Amino acid sequence: MHRLFALLCVVASPLSVQAQTADFDYYVMSLSWSANWCALEGDARQSPQCDPSAEFGWILHGLWPQYERGYPANCPTSERPPSRSDTAAMADIMGTSGLAWHQWRKHGVCSGLSSDAYFALSREAFGRITRPEVLRALSSTVTLPASLIEEAFLEDNPTLEADQITITCKSGYIQEARVCLTRDLDFRDCGDDVIRDCTMTRAQFDPMR
Repeated sequence: MHRLFALLCVVASPLSVQAQTADFDYYVMSLSWSANWCALEGDARQSPQCDPSAEFGWILHGLWPQYERGYPANCPTSERPPSRSDTAAMADIMGTSGLAWHQWRKHGVCSGLSSDAYFALSREAFGRITRPEVLRALSSTVTLPASLIEEAFLEDNPTLEADQITITCKSGYIQEARVCLTRDLDFRDCGDDVIRDCTMTRAQFDPMR
């Protein structure tokens, strides 16, 4: 009897872990400015995302389940992994199929959703935010306060508030705009460990390629 009980615990444990990790508080949607990522990393990798013909502006870096402090990652799941066609279908908003695969393996598995449902929700979240058109119109590299990027998002999204978005920087560049969403994809305040705005006054911002 004891051996049977132990076996049942082992078999049931992945599902139990999955149920716990799916009990997160909200989502962080991370948007990356493609040209800046290419300058920092993508060009060295010869990423197809950095081909000028791609014409990427803000891409969806990921939709991340988040606790009020901290976040789950790399959770056990019984869901099947996405197919190559599934990840390739996300490249139009994520830049590459490789990024879509990585985001599923690290974050999507903690959502409690199938890969199809997670990618569908990610696409819906991406559609909930207006990406400022003025930034796509830049014709040359500029240096600017990171706060101006946040102001541009707030101006173009009247229901978005300052505590619901944060701008990050990396190596002197504007890196990402991170928007906090409820599990129903409504805007909400970010947790204290997320709302850490870049304070740079002269951050580099490259034009679309």
